[in-house]
Order: sequence, then structure tokens, then C-alpha cells
Amino acid sequence: MKIKQTIQAIRKNDPAIRSNIEVWLYPGLWAVIYHKLANKLYRNRMFFLARLVSQRARRRTGIEIHPGATIGKRLFIDHGMGVVIGETTRIANNVLIYQGVTLGGTGNDVGLRHPYISSGVSIGAGTQVLGPIKIGKNVRIGAGSVVTKSIPPNCTAVGVPAKVIKCKCTKAAGNCLEHAIIFKPHIDELDKEN
Repeated sequence: MKIKQTIQAIRKNDPAIRSNIEVWLYPGLWAVIYHKLANKLYRNRMFFLARLVSQRARRRTGIEIHPGATIGKRLFIDHGMGVVIGETTRIANNVLIYQGVTLGGTGNDVGLRHPYISSGVSIGAGTQVLGPIKIGKNVRIGAGSVVTKSIPPNCTAVGVPAKVIKCKCTKAAGNCLEHAIIFKPHIDELDKEN
């Protein structure tokens, strides 16, 4: 079950947690629980009810996740206040998001307007990831960064605008500093990772 896995992810990523019961106090857990219901309503075209649930979650947790967003397993939103996740955002498995993060659009795109976050990504506090871009697997984004371009796998990016400062290339990954990262929004990589 997704909730059990989310609890395990919180326990794994937060050394301040002493027991499973304490996890139930975390707004990130409640945001994921509410989103699961809102997303089911959204997929069944009950848009008003989906938004009603997501707005209730926003008031209760300080975390705003659009019901249309796709979220994989073991998402951990640490602290969480001020997190905003847009409608066409897709988040793969094992992602860590800190407070004040926006996964949003630029206002210039139609269709897929929000980012794709691959598995194993960590996004620092106050970061903005904007537009239909892809954040590769195991990327680390430093706090306060503004990301408007795709980032290759296994890299660290920081700054305004965010720049890749370090990459851990592997033989299988090839040249991970290749600047022509092709992101094809019509291919749903999230389904491949689950």
C-alpha cells in the first residue's frame, strides 16, 4: 500500500522521527493521503469534488497539490509548508521535497505545463522548478534554486538560474553533461518506473 511505503520513506529520511505513530503528525503524510483521494476523483472526472478535497488538504497541511498531478511511491515532503505542485506535474518514486518548493508552470506552455521529476530526486527548500522540463534520476537541487531547464541524471544543480555544478557519470549513463537532453512529454516514464 502506498501509505505504508510513504510512512517508511518518512522514517528513513527523517532522523527526528522516533516511532511510526509520530509520522501521523507529519503534514507531508496527510498531503499524500488527501492527494490519493483527490486524484481518484479527478481521474473519474469529478473535478469539483477533487478540488474540494485538495483545498481541504491545503488548509490543513499548508501543502497544495493539484488533484491532476501524478505522484509515485514513497514521496516525502519534509516540513512541507508552502509546497505547491501543479496539475500536470509528474513525480516518480523515492522523491524528497523540502518546504517552500514550487513545481509549477511558466505561463507560456499549454498541455504539459509542469515538470517531470524522476526517481531519487532531492529538491531543497525554497526551490522553484518551472515549466515542462525533466529532472533526471538521482538529481540534487540546492535550496533556493530556480530551475527552468532540464537537468541530466546523477547531477547536482544550484543557483538562480540553476546550473549543474557536479555530475556523477557512469558508464551506463554515458556523457551526463550532454546539453541536448530530449524530453518527450508524450512518453509516460512514470509508468515505466512504477
